[in-house]
Amino acid sequence: MPKDVLGEFEHQVLLATLRLKDGAYSTTIVLELERVTGRDVAPAAVYIALRRLEEGGFAASSLRPPPEGGRQRRYFQVTPAGLDLMRESRRRYVALWDGVESVLEPGSP
Repeated sequence: MPKDVLGEFEHQVLLATLRLKDGAYSTTIVLELERVTGRDVAPAAVYIALRRLEEGGFAASSLRPPPEGGRQRRYFQVTPAGLDLMRESRRRYVALWDGVESVLEPGSP
């Protein structure tokens, strides 16, 4: 993954991680992506994206003690570098969207 560009899925994984705040672990990220996008999400794809994001310094993880009767989970958070990259990605998308809203309105040619 280039250092200055997020792929669409990596972007979605980071957004889901932000939305989940302190409750972001692989299963909750999968469920959040499915809920918000309405699409099936392969858990393996999320694991791979999280590993890449962590290797790139855009996400960090920590193991937390298991809930009673459960097992230990790895929780994720977006790093400051990840936030910077997301801000830049958002800026680029907004710039691309500028001027095309009218084309997407119902009834437009």
